[in-house]
Amino acid sequence: MKEQTLAIHAGYEKDTQHTMAVPIYMSTAYDFGSADFAASSFNLEQGTDHVYTRVGNPTTAVLERRFAQLEGGSGALAISSGMGAIFYSILNVAGAGDNIIISSKLYGGTITLFTQTLKKLGIEGRFFNIDNPQEIDNLVDDNTKAIFFESISNPSIDVANIEEIVTIADKHGILTIVDNTVATPFLCKPFSFGVDVVVHSASKYTTGQGLAIGGLMVERVGLVDKIKNNSRYPYFNEPETSYHGLIFADCPASSVLFTFRTRMILLRDTGAVLSPFNAWLFIQGLETLALRMRQHSDSALKIANFLLSHSKVKKVNYPLLKNDKNYENAIKYLSKGASGLLSFEVEDFAEAKKILDGVEIFSIVANIGDSKSIINHSASTTHQQLSKAELLQAGINEGLIRLSVGLEDSDDLIEDLKIALG
Repeated sequence: MKEQTLAIHAGYEKDTQHTMAVPIYMSTAYDFGSADFAASSFNLEQGTDHVYTRVGNPTTAVLERRFAQLEGGSGALAISSGMGAIFYSILNVAGAGDNIIISSKLYGGTITLFTQTLKKLGIEGRFFNIDNPQEIDNLVDDNTKAIFFESISNPSIDVANIEEIVTIADKHGILTIVDNTVATPFLCKPFSFGVDVVVHSASKYTTGQGLAIGGLMVERVGLVDKIKNNSRYPYFNEPETSYHGLIFADCPASSVLFTFRTRMILLRDTGAVLSPFNAWLFIQGLETLALRMRQHSDSALKIANFLLSHSKVKKVNYPLLKNDKNYENAIKYLSKGASGLLSFEVEDFAEAKKILDGVEIFSIVANIGDSKSIINHSASTTHQQLSKAELLQAGINEGLIRLSVGLEDSDDLIEDLKIALG
């Protein structure tokens, strides 16, 4: 089946009530039916059968199966937030004394996670320039566990050279983890270019209306072959004490090895579980995601071209502009559009503030991917925790304004910006 059909039907077999809509299973627990089945479930002999909603739920399972198929992966895990998905993807492979190599162009919350919170856990974040992936080679050592980057960076709007990064990672036997939130599975397919794990904030385009917080983690088909017997990843290859010596790389669920271990260790122990109701909301969002991404992308390109011609705009960041430095990568990796996210630079913060306060249709909001258009000043909000040097490294100056172009008429949005720009 093709993407749009998968988005509506994948992962759901009608239950005994034959409902067309996926039911919301608001239950914390499940009847095992027998003592033997209960014991075998807790010993992981039943694979991914439902044990307790902290580690699995029937509604959430539909979302996971559907999202995995849309990304072209073997399995997915839904988590309570996008940041939770990123956090778990790292804790699943790294511990004190290890390091992760990360792009310098990332969402502000992700940067602080890597440089502050993970640092307190003894995990080091080592930055590389997304425009120069060759830097990665000099950062790798025996304790490097993953390379992390965004397919489209927020808010600098850079498009990674995915294949080049993957080639370097594979040479060292290191996992690649990509945040595909901005592009979504409909605009970019990281697994097609060799990426190992994809994470998402479902709170953005997946829901599409700012209705719910949630995250997703997806692994590629055959990832077990890269992890099994790889000395970088003892968590998967050495006996797990909490499951009486089970080796995850050899367990019945090894086809979904990465997400299964995350589920049965990290989700079990730290409990960042997604509400079944939120899972249901994300399922509704997926049904129209392809159509929305097309409209977001078309309107954003039109607005980017308008901004490019305005005398007060110093620079526009949108990868499908032919003069953008990311144009070549965008043509390769973003075959159906570049999303509704764009940014532009004006003279200084005073001018940026004037524009933010002057719009009427755009709302000043920190979120992205909403059906309503959003405007934001990154340096003073989402990236406020960063130093001036870190802001510049992330591609952010005081005059940078980020737009998340919604589904309103693009002519109305251009007129709103025209008035605010003066």
